[in-house]
Amino acid sequence: MKVKDVMHRGVAWVQPDMPIAEIARRMRDEDIGAVPVGENDRLVGMVTDRDIVIRGLAGNADCSKLTAGAVMSKPIVYARSDEDIEDALHIMEKNRIRRLPVIDENKRMVGIVSLGDIAESAGRDLTGEVMRSVSAHHPS
Repeated sequence: MKVKDVMHRGVAWVQPDMPIAEIARRMRDEDIGAVPVGENDRLVGMVTDRDIVIRGLAGNADCSKLTAGAVMSKPIVYARSDEDIEDALHIMEKNRIRRLPVIDENKRMVGIVSLGDIAESAGRDLTGEVMRSVSAHHPS
């Protein structure tokens, strides 16, 4: 099975200058944990709920002035839409992440695939192994 068969399509990104409070509201309203950040038609980062807490709230900056660009994770880690699900799982495991932007053959973002999306389609053993690795404690 390919990544394109299980990913969420039609994902919208935010600009790097979007305030983190607005991103947090979007996450709450859409029940999502990560938002891609794009600029000049290119994916430049990802803001996760964890980024907002660790780099935003727990940092020394004024949270009311922080933007996506200030807290986003980079470099970009992604999967290609035509990759096998197992390949995406290995990328997640290696990078200890739960969500991957998905790009097409033209390097355009076409969706996001999450560990949950894959868990519904992949075998329990493989998904469980990756879940343990991704969920292991890691420094911020």
